[in-house]
Amino acid sequence: MPETNKKNMLRTLVSTLPSVTFERSQALGDLGIHTVADLIKHLPSRYETHHGSMTIEHADTLLGEKERMNELATIETTIVSIKPGWRRGKRSRIEATAEDATGTIQINWFNQPWVAKSLHPDMRVRLHGSLSRHKNILQMNNPRWEEIDEGDELELIEGDLRPVYPANEGAPSTQIARLIEHVYEEAIEEIEDHLPEALRQELFIPELASAYKLAHKPTTADEAKSGRRRIAFDELFLLQLGVMVKRHHRRDVMHAPKLKWSEEIKIRIAKRIPFTLTEAQDRVIEEIASDMTTSTPMNRLLQGDVGSGKTVVALHAMLMAVTCDAQAALMAPTELLAEQHYLTIVQLLEGANVTCALLTSSLTTGERKKIVAAIAAGEIDIVIGTHALLTQDVIFSNIAIAITDEQHRFGVQQRALLRNKSDDENAIPHTLVMTATPIPRTLSLTIFGDLDVSTINCMPPGRSPITTKLVQPEDSDKVYSYVKSLVKKGQQSYVVVPLVEDTESGLKSAVDHAAFLQSGFLRGCNVEVVHGRMKSVERERTMQLFREGKVDVLVATTVIEVGVDVPNATIMVIEHADRFGLAQLHQLRGRVGRGSLPGVCALIASPTTDDAIQRLEAIVETTDGFRIAERDLEIRGPGELFGAKQSGIAPFRVARLPRDFELLRLAREIATTWVQRDPLIAESPLLKARLMKAYGETLGLGDVA
Repeated sequence: MPETNKKNMLRTLVSTLPSVTFERSQALGDLGIHTVADLIKHLPSRYETHHGSMTIEHADTLLGEKERMNELATIETTIVSIKPGWRRGKRSRIEATAEDATGTIQINWFNQPWVAKSLHPDMRVRLHGSLSRHKNILQMNNPRWEEIDEGDELELIEGDLRPVYPANEGAPSTQIARLIEHVYEEAIEEIEDHLPEALRQELFIPELASAYKLAHKPTTADEAKSGRRRIAFDELFLLQLGVMVKRHHRRDVMHAPKLKWSEEIKIRIAKRIPFTLTEAQDRVIEEIASDMTTSTPMNRLLQGDVGSGKTVVALHAMLMAVTCDAQAALMAPTELLAEQHYLTIVQLLEGANVTCALLTSSLTTGERKKIVAAIAAGEIDIVIGTHALLTQDVIFSNIAIAITDEQHRFGVQQRALLRNKSDDENAIPHTLVMTATPIPRTLSLTIFGDLDVSTINCMPPGRSPITTKLVQPEDSDKVYSYVKSLVKKGQQSYVVVPLVEDTESGLKSAVDHAAFLQSGFLRGCNVEVVHGRMKSVERERTMQLFREGKVDVLVATTVIEVGVDVPNATIMVIEHADRFGLAQLHQLRGRVGRGSLPGVCALIASPTTDDAIQRLEAIVETTDGFRIAERDLEIRGPGELFGAKQSGIAPFRVARLPRDFELLRLAREIATTWVQRDPLIAESPLLKARLMKAYGETLGLGDVA
């Protein structure tokens, strides 16, 4: 190994290591490996029981009479011939014959056509794979392989367990193993532990350097498990520490307006609501009111299934502020949803001495200036808007509560942006975030650990059940025939497609599909289009015609995913349903069944991937949003869910939810205790530095820790 400053090994670029070509450096970069530290953090995805290097004759004897052996063998041999085998559709086989002085073996690679370009006769290779026998011929199927260079003295990793690393074509697992072997000793020596020894002993976890040793070079499965557990704990602990630091700062340093709540106020608000609230709505209203009567800033999540009545609960919180001569803001992710909230609230407050305004990017400059000035002057009680509320020119006179709908679309940081602009830097409004995509129990302690949770767990009376069917594309004519029959009975329909306009993707678009239906299956029906590129005035005009029953079928993109409430719409058709996420499908389905008539959701799709099949099976199987959320987590993992990507929070490298939920709970307990004792993490500068590097920006810890 070339001379390297010992204290800089972890910072060394992998591109400067011996044998790392420019192409391999790029391939490693695609795996997120840029430095030696990244390389050491790149843990095996699994381990294989491994028999050391052997001859073909030895392998044949080891397999014996068995047809297959799960344990792996390593054979050093020479390629004799290589040829393409059969090809069916997208499946293909490359067949090679190899031999050494003791015998011959057949090697098959399935669905790896590039292998034929990489191998050639007379090439010496080292094969790693499981042995099998077919028609009395010794075989290896899909083995990993590497060319044996002259003078190559690479030794197999000691022990029976061989790590298999996440890899790609340009950086195979064996090459990653070789690089790790090259830097391993010096790199491990540089790893400092940020946890005190007493805590490590209490938790029965190894030192951080030892954990990486156990993960990369275990001699038993238990050793590998112990190493991974420590590293997974660190990932979960750092996130929990950040969440707890933030929570402590909000509760102990910041303050919010102390509002009034009484039976008299509750009765006055109730007179504005033209229906009886459910027991769950009443319970949640009291939970929110209890928070807002203190000066500790509320930071509460209101979760409830599609159509469970969250908007009415939010209105109670806003009117609680207005009663105390303060302002309230409600932020929605789309103009359509903001418009829907505005119309609903204005209708409920008709005749009341409450001023409301709608602030979106569609306003003219003059209209916007007028509303912004009125907000600053305190002349508007309730402001409803989109991201347009987050600009610097929007200054509230006295905001007491900021409500964010479908909060996961805004990311963690944006939840905190609706703040009162005052001289008191520690004064903030109460915060309520709403979602119709319930957070699975296993995720509730992650980036949402700073939120108290209220759940509306029952539906308002009179809601009808929804039947969901999966339909093959060739049977779509039957679906639209059924739609037409319902239209003749006076009912209405949604048709959802993935695109606004036609492309070469083969997917249906709103504009073209509406024209196709109007002239074909739905001839005689009044078909209109709604999508996100329309001007808000035009879009709202179309939506109003649909609400009034003057439009029979509304062809739309996912702009109607949330907030649209038309009780007479009883059927939803979703084209290319396999292209939508599970939570999205559930949200879309929630647009029907909102009245006394039963709802139907027809999913038109022919799914080809495992994920798509699982999503569609789940949505057909249940209408329970909480079960849907759990299944979504199981299928996709936590990295993509609930704004983790939008917020800049990277998915865990080692920790896996829901598998590591108990470890997450332990990490939360330790983090809570630590922050109670040491809120600024002054005891461990190294821990604080790693916390700030991991979550300082994404959790907004700069002014906190």
